[in-house]
Amino acid sequence: MKSHYKPKLLGRYIVADPKICHGQPTFRGTRIFVADVLDQVASGMAWEAIIEEWNGSITKEAITEAVQLALQALLRHADEFVLEPRTP
Repeated sequence: MKSHYKPKLLGRYIVADPKICHGQPTFRGTRIFVADVLDQVASGMAWEAIIEEWNGSITKEAITEAVQLALQALLRHADEFVLEPRTP
């Protein structure tokens, strides 16, 4: 039986493919979760060290794209992250 689910290209370097890592966003051609790399960026890890940790499987351009997509998601969904309601 053929699957009707197709990979979703989220950018030049990022894909969500139901056949790879349960459809979680990964860097194209790898099984490296975008969320793992964003967590490394958020912890302050140098991008060069991130690239080295993943044995050169990702590039600075790929990390940049992940950060830009995360920014777009935050801007679109910021109201979902509000800790407490504002009072007038």
